[in-house]
Amino acid sequence: MISSLYFILPLLGGYTLSSVYLLKNPHILHRKKRSAFYCTHVSHRGGCGERLESTMEAFTHAVEQGTQMLEMDCHLTRDGHVVVSHDENLLRQTGLDVTISSLNLQDLPLYKERLEVTFYAGRYSSGADRKFALLEDVFRKFPETPVSVEIKENNIQLMEKVSDLVRRYNREDITVWASVRSRILKECRRTNGSMPYSFSESRGLLLLLLFYSGLLPFLPLGESLLQFYLPRIINRTFISEKRILRNKLVISLIERVTMRKSLFNHLAARGIQVHLFVCNKDDDIKAAFEVGATGVMSDYPTLLSRYLCRSPSRD
Repeated sequence: MISSLYFILPLLGGYTLSSVYLLKNPHILHRKKRSAFYCTHVSHRGGCGERLESTMEAFTHAVEQGTQMLEMDCHLTRDGHVVVSHDENLLRQTGLDVTISSLNLQDLPLYKERLEVTFYAGRYSSGADRKFALLEDVFRKFPETPVSVEIKENNIQLMEKVSDLVRRYNREDITVWASVRSRILKECRRTNGSMPYSFSESRGLLLLLLFYSGLLPFLPLGESLLQFYLPRIINRTFISEKRILRNKLVISLIERVTMRKSLFNHLAARGIQVHLFVCNKDDDIKAAFEVGATGVMSDYPTLLSRYLCRSPSRD
């Protein structure tokens, strides 16, 4: 037993040193991803704290305020139109208990006049535009603006329609597939493998496992984008209804485990952007950049622009 330690300990030591060195110098094993976009300023649901979420008015306002990427979710109407909407069921947004897939485009109801901002309890947004936007209208109006499209349902027709629009408007390099579920993301990539894609939830957990095991520097990564909650945000939103997530020690532990600057720096060095969300206060934005985020997603594009103007250097 003792004699075997003479072999095992040097191997473990060599593995550890190699892993640490390659974590800081990933270019030795991996070619840096070349992305057509680099986004520091990302607008969640089009900046839903300042205009009604996911409307053309919200997207236009966000771009006017200097956003570099629009984040959105898409669903398919009964007559085959790709609609930008966070929810499939429209009760929260319109007050009517109906689904987008059960309605034709012309029958979609209007948004409520005021909507509570999901990630800022007690705050509301409003706007003159209360119509649901079409993804095609977004692509047509903002041909050079990167867009992150989250697919929430395993609907092949929806994925094919999104892919067709992306190809039609020649924006495969600036439109990102996103989904929490790996199964859906796999189908998205099968539908259009030319588009960059983000980490799913399970792949994000695997990423952490690889990081802590020391294997991450040795393995290739296909993703171009990591979008992840800033843990403190979890504790003050809808998830805070779970008692365990109201425990400061639990949140502190989650933050220590997930918010690793060395991990984020490694990803950035490999050309993988890290966007933390949903940061709606200056302190949240500052915290995100301090742990190594390359970009921040916010419901308030004006707030984020002002912060970036005041803090051009975020080292």
